[in-house]
Amino acid sequence: MCGITGTPGTGKSSAADELALRGYRVVRLAETVKGYVIGEDRERDTRIIDEDRWIREFTPVDGIVEGHLAHLLPCDQVIVLRCRPDILLVRLRSRGYGEEKCRENAEAEALDVCLIETLETHDPGHVLELDATEIPPARVADIIEDFLNGRIPPSHGGIDWSEFLMGAV
Repeated sequence: MCGITGTPGTGKSSAADELALRGYRVVRLAETVKGYVIGEDRERDTRIIDEDRWIREFTPVDGIVEGHLAHLLPCDQVIVLRCRPDILLVRLRSRGYGEEKCRENAEAEALDVCLIETLETHDPGHVLELDATEIPPARVADIIEDFLNGRIPPSHGGIDWSEFLMGAV
């Protein structure tokens, strides 16, 4: 099972759409957590999920799992999609996210939250970090396929958006 993860707005769904068109089985994790919602955090405009139970009860698939929690599952390979925080803000605002939620996600992206969580859970030799900021979804899907098929080696740690934490976000 391969996971495509990243902060909301990094291009996971668009890349997964392209991979599905190419015949890959894609499971959208947002659709699998419905039975695990235990509340709502109105201040952060998000659902609270019983992640431990969800992970424990998740049935692995022969294919790709896509979502910002994919890295929590027992994946064989994980792709962490990244997006420059200033561009991420624009994308999230265009989705109608509240300003606080937009900033929280941009800060999480600048702090490498999904990458760090991925490396804490998975063998670094099975992780690819990809700056998808200016790459069309079809090309992102090409890169993911190359990684899955061993044509691109694992790689991570080369993206640094810490300057966005100094007031630009």
